[in-house]
Amino acid sequence: MEVTFSLNEIQSVVKQLLNTPGLKKVITFHAEMGVGKTTFIKEIVKQLGVEDNSSSPTFSLVNEYETSNGETVYHFDLYRLNSEEEAYDMGIDEYFYSGNWCFIEWPEKTPNLIPIDHASIHMKITDKGERELRLVN
Repeated sequence: MEVTFSLNEIQSVVKQLLNTPGLKKVITFHAEMGVGKTTFIKEIVKQLGVEDNSSSPTFSLVNEYETSNGETVYHFDLYRLNSEEEAYDMGIDEYFYSGNWCFIEWPEKTPNLIPIDHASIHMKITDKGERELRLVN
């Protein structure tokens, strides 16, 4: 899946993403700071049925949400992580292999801990201020 969109089209792009056949539940997000990873993940979480307000787990590293049908969703922001060992000590591998949705910002901080069977979303801003998104599933 490759798509270019403006922020007011984010809902339809997330819907398209969630309807991707065989979409893996562990998804890494690759983009520069300020491209909109957190905004995109917040919309995914909303469309999965989380009614609570979602936010970036910048300081806690992980936020846990429950959908209206009882599914668990994890949102990771690994930007402030100091080492893979720190992530391993917090049990990050248990989250990643839980079978629940895992959305991971800054996955390059834990390259050896990301499951082999995951999807990747690459985002960037175009010259027109739109977002380019490429899903590798």
